[in-house]
Amino acid sequence: MKKVLITGSSGFIGSHLVDEALLRGYDVYAGIRRTSKQHYLTDPRINIIELDLSDKNKLKDKFTRLQRDSGTFDYIIHNAGITKSNNKSEFDTVNYGFSKNLIDTLIETESIPTRFVYISSLAAIGPGSNNTNEPVTKNDIPHPVSYYGKSKLKTETYIKSLKKFPGLIFRPTGVYGPREKDYLIMYKMINRKIESYIGSDKQLLTFVYIKDLVRLIVGSFNSEISNGEYFVTDGDSYTTHEFSSIVKKILNKKTIKLVVPKSVALPVSYIAGAVSKLTGNVSTLNPEKYKELSCTNWLCDANDTFKDFDFKPEYNLFKGLLETLDWCKQSNLL
Repeated sequence: MKKVLITGSSGFIGSHLVDEALLRGYDVYAGIRRTSKQHYLTDPRINIIELDLSDKNKLKDKFTRLQRDSGTFDYIIHNAGITKSNNKSEFDTVNYGFSKNLIDTLIETESIPTRFVYISSLAAIGPGSNNTNEPVTKNDIPHPVSYYGKSKLKTETYIKSLKKFPGLIFRPTGVYGPREKDYLIMYKMINRKIESYIGSDKQLLTFVYIKDLVRLIVGSFNSEISNGEYFVTDGDSYTTHEFSSIVKKILNKKTIKLVVPKSVALPVSYIAGAVSKLTGNVSTLNPEKYKELSCTNWLCDANDTFKDFDFKPEYNLFKGLLETLDWCKQSNLL
């Protein structure tokens, strides 16, 4: 049985990756922090291992023991990281620094897997042109607008700088589905009959449902492709208005529409960020998130992904949101 290590296994994407890997018959090792909640990791087949990605010496000891006791992992999916923080430098420390610690440890302990899959983001490349509304492509010069995007790009660049390292990079767009928390805020607002936008309801977006994403990533183990960068979407494009309209239809809600001008949203984001630093809680709207929310074109060209991995998404936005919102209701979140 092939072994796969999945870092960041306790979170939204990570826990779904664990489910998919188990479904496909892999021997699954869930890499988590000591403080991580494990309510999505209750299957007895899961091997839980604590990984301190901040400490390279501890990592080397851990992988040396793992190598001695059970050999090298066949595959590693590096999904651990942060998407928001009150401290700008933390993006670089966690998303790049911790990733480098893991990769260097694998090299130095001779634990390099057959495939190292890095979960990056469209944010690493940045938005498309506001003038032409053309999608970004893998050949475009990266121009991330947020510290989050910059930190993901920095890790991508490091992986690509390594010779003979099997680093395969996936850049998902907006990932949604059960267990996700940020879009949940919007679902709750619409359920309360409020529909809000920053700047415009015509922002161009791309999405991928969580089950399609993890099916692609775990399925990539069977491909001969071990390097390269790939955008991941369901193949369609949407506006923020279309997204909200689908949610309203499924929830059977009529809403009050609020379009918040950017001139108002920007100072509000700074206020929310300042309050977050005082309370220790990270606000969904903050100056870094505003940078991404205020861009009008988040389209990307994922044709290479469809072709190279024979990727055929099973969910469009309506089908995915229908399943997601049903889960939210069953979980008493709506």
